[in-house]
Amino acid sequence: MSDYLADQDREQRITLLVILGIGSIMLWNTQFGALLLYPFTILTTWFHEMGHGIATIFMGERFESLQIYPDGSGVAISEVSPSRNVLQDAIISAGGPIGPGLAGAALIASSRTLKGTRIALAVLGAALLVTSVIWVRGLTGWLVLPAMGLAILAIARQANPAQQRFAIQLLGVQAIISVWAQLGYLFTQGGTLDGRAQISDTGAIAEALLLPYWFWGIVLSAVNIALLWWSLRFAFRR
Repeated sequence: MSDYLADQDREQRITLLVILGIGSIMLWNTQFGALLLYPFTILTTWFHEMGHGIATIFMGERFESLQIYPDGSGVAISEVSPSRNVLQDAIISAGGPIGPGLAGAALIASSRTLKGTRIALAVLGAALLVTSVIWVRGLTGWLVLPAMGLAILAIARQANPAQQRFAIQLLGVQAIISVWAQLGYLFTQGGTLDGRAQISDTGAIAEALLLPYWFWGIVLSAVNIALLWWSLRFAFRR
């Protein structure tokens, strides 16, 4: 009987996280929801642009700064060498959609143990504070990201274990679903940045690797769904 109740509780928690994730995607695409979730919008932008930045560093290039605009858009500014190849360009472009998925999966997986949960909360909170000093530019990022970092550190120190686990799982889900924060972005050749037209990540990958942008949109979506499925399965496995 206890095993049945435990399995039922796990299913309910997983269902709640999935519902909150889907609900967030729907809310992000409404005027009221965008206002309600504004701090999470800035957080998802941070996840996305840091993904580009870290991919840039891994490719041996220089990550200069991360600009966040009041409308929630952002850009990772990097200094890249003219001798870079198309594969490096594709990986840097894919870092935005894939980096948050990898980070989110790690956050969710960490919730398997209480120690892992607390470490993940501390690392994420500290990362928001440190990157705000080193790379983040713009008043919006300076106001929102450190505040969220401090809030996450407070949860790591003061919340009870159940609240800590739920918080890191929710943050992990938000990181993974950030790729769909703007419905259709993955399946267009371009988007907007601070009100200006700009090529999308999948458009940039398509330019580097030839296959159409919608193909890479499908691939990136599938990878993020797989990361979400694996991480939830790992975190809630008995």
